[in-house]
Amino acid sequence: MVRSLWTAASGMIAQQTNVDTIANNLANVNSTGYKAEVAEFKSLLYQTIQAKTTTANGENKPVGAQVGLGVRNSAITSVFKQGSMLASISDTAFAINGEGFFALRNQDGETVYTRNGNFMFTTAQNNGMMLANSDGLPVLDTQGRPIVLNNNYVASRIKVTADGQLTYPDANNNPQPMNIQIGVFQFTNPSGLEKIDSTMYVATAASGVAINEATNNNVQKSEVIQGYLEGSSVQVADEMVNLIVAQRAYEMNSRAITTTDEMLQQANQLKR
Repeated sequence: MVRSLWTAASGMIAQQTNVDTIANNLANVNSTGYKAEVAEFKSLLYQTIQAKTTTANGENKPVGAQVGLGVRNSAITSVFKQGSMLASISDTAFAINGEGFFALRNQDGETVYTRNGNFMFTTAQNNGMMLANSDGLPVLDTQGRPIVLNNNYVASRIKVTADGQLTYPDANNNPQPMNIQIGVFQFTNPSGLEKIDSTMYVATAASGVAINEATNNNVQKSEVIQGYLEGSSVQVADEMVNLIVAQRAYEMNSRAITTTDEMLQQANQLKR
């Protein structure tokens, strides 16, 4: 009976983590480029109560008796499902339709990846214009360099093609390529990315190295859409259903602890 107390307690702890994950998804329902997370569980070690043996009559007993010792969280994975396209009034808002990620350079000089294309032009160190995210991190081009323009360009007139090429109108108002392309990268296993922010990730051995779409023809190209942002992939209805299921599982484990406690009380009263 003491075993059942710890087993049910492990279930309550696991379901609490599940509720925390669902709550985080709901909290980020309006976060641009956010990918819903899912808590995964695994069973703990099993205790062998009776091994394979023969019965008292000498008959073979092909299976033993094992009892589980509870559950624990094995992982919390991000589900990289395409979010809805949300129109934006910003000329530097970009959404990715496909499997790609934008690349940024953080304060430590490390390359990070995101689906949040809410960018803006900010002042660069050479007094030019630099494309950056809302935290001021520079957006990288296909060669891993920050996208920096001189002050001769008007930011509102810059257009971006579906493959990420920056264009600027000439005297006849015809868009001309600027020989700058926004970098879009893919990963063999996006679920292996390490999350360092709600929408930013770093590559790991599990995700594999970043695949540059501009130089690799073996991947399906993503589409960069200007004037749109990718919404969160969180489905509120699904999360509410998952929340109810997690709450009921928590209550069942709590009930198991209460039942075990009542059985222990009855056992203690047998001597009276």
